[in-house]
Amino acid sequence: MCFHFKQSKSKKEFEANGIKGEPINGVYNGFSHPKVSSITDENPNSLSDLQWGLIPSWAKSDDIKKYTLNAREETLDEKPSFKDAKRCVIFSDGFYEWKWLDAKGKRKQKYLIEYPESVLFGLAGLYDQWINKKTGEIIKTCSIVTTSAEGIMKEIHNSKLRMPVTLIDNQLSKWLNGEKIKFFSDYKVSAC
Repeated sequence: MCFHFKQSKSKKEFEANGIKGEPINGVYNGFSHPKVSSITDENPNSLSDLQWGLIPSWAKSDDIKKYTLNAREETLDEKPSFKDAKRCVIFSDGFYEWKWLDAKGKRKQKYLIEYPESVLFGLAGLYDQWINKKTGEIIKTCSIVTTSAEGIMKEIHNSKLRMPVTLIDNQLSKWLNGEKIKFFSDYKVSAC
């Protein structure tokens, strides 16, 4: 699963990748439902601020967001919360996972997972917009897509064996266009 990541790249670094807008920098905890820097399939060259925790347009309340921080790649077309969502890319330069050091997960080791050279990369995502019936506010929300752990991630995320789908270069546009992609999993890993 992916519930914690960081984004520390500057506006200049986004512009070098052809993306306009002001990025939101920080270390994110999904359980606080922060706004994160993203691009959408509708606007792939400009940053959008999406709230982490997808609220489907049909939801009666925003309570569902605590269950939709992640979306399993294998069931995107089956789950009601995700099957009508559109594609987005959530930007990061590192995500965090915890390795269980005992069978019950009482002792854990935190790791920072990055691409080599700590480059900016994307997390495959889904987004939707929801209208708050009480206030009329339109809220754009997102979820990070996860898949079965591969390579070093099997060793690190050894409790659930999941990892986020990460994207670089032309994979971003392929994801946004609905194409199948082979994603990168040769990460730089640091114990925290």
